[in-house]
Amino acid sequence: MTDTSAPLQDASGAPPAPLRVLYVDDDPALGRLVQRQLGRLGFEVVLAWSGEEGLARLAAERFDVVALDHYMPGQDGISTLSAIGALENAPPVVYVTGAQDGRLAVAALKAGAADYVVKEVQADFIELLRAAFVAAVEQVRMRRAHEAAEAEIRAARDRFEALAAERALLLREMNHRVGNSLQIIVSLLNVQASANDEPRVKEALNAARNRVSAVAQVHRRLYTSDQIATVALDQYIGSLLDDLQVSAQREHGGVSIALDADPIHIDPDRAVAVGIIATELVINAMKYAYPDGEGPVRVALKRQGQRIDFTVEDDGAGISAEKSATSTGLGNRIVRAMCMKLGCEPVFDARPRGTCVRLTFRLLEGDGA
Repeated sequence: MTDTSAPLQDASGAPPAPLRVLYVDDDPALGRLVQRQLGRLGFEVVLAWSGEEGLARLAAERFDVVALDHYMPGQDGISTLSAIGALENAPPVVYVTGAQDGRLAVAALKAGAADYVVKEVQADFIELLRAAFVAAVEQVRMRRAHEAAEAEIRAARDRFEALAAERALLLREMNHRVGNSLQIIVSLLNVQASANDEPRVKEALNAARNRVSAVAQVHRRLYTSDQIATVALDQYIGSLLDDLQVSAQREHGGVSIALDADPIHIDPDRAVAVGIIATELVINAMKYAYPDGEGPVRVALKRQGQRIDFTVEDDGAGISAEKSATSTGLGNRIVRAMCMKLGCEPVFDARPRGTCVRLTFRLLEGDGA
């Protein structure tokens, strides 16, 4: 609780300066009594005999608190209170009247008074007035401290938002540069593959191109999107498959690629892993599932609660689960390495015809649909 037995203590520990009180009342005898009694308690009391004089004093001097009588000739207390409230950095006002009328108290408080004291020429009046002054000043001090704290919070938030915006801009620029660099590598690999007549070398260069392209597309999406923390996995996989479909039409005849995907966002690192896995599995399906170069490859990306099911399947020649598990080819090793990044294992579903590779991984905090 606030100690109202003395003027407020200075936060530095130094002796407190006396509270400056403007006492506005047309009763000279009572005014001088208040001045004398409160002066003994450490207050500095300045007297004004009308509302007009009180406003003039406030315009010329600094006061910590104002005591304002209700009944005064000319400008009454309520009118004076409204005029005080319009002043910049107006001090708190304690309304004072001899009338035992609750309506006056309500009117004064609605007009902006900090407190209300019934005027009586008794010792209790001085004590009540003193306590009201101290409480009103403390209330103002706390309000201003709260406003200063809120202003600091707003300033800190503005600084944080500015830093976040700068960070987002830098990340977008970094992704732009990385994406451009990777795209140059893709173009160089494509040129080398086109210029080489050795089928195995051409195949290796094209595979490397597709893997680099899977990474480059993530960076391209990050710098062209408002969202830099996650990647729209369904859209990203769809773009990769569109590129692979062009390759399929050029190199594998009538192989068609279809995607069935739920809207899912994940972090860029794991999006790259899924993209590389999709690239490897789809290319394998195009190469080995259909020797005659014609047939469907179906890709599905489905959300099941906090888990993602990703499958690539075909209706081709098929491969046994045992052979798939023991394969030491580069593509198989890449798939298994990317699955480790996702915290899962590829599963080869047994079926009489065709091949289906399924992997299931969890959404992390920050991912979402």
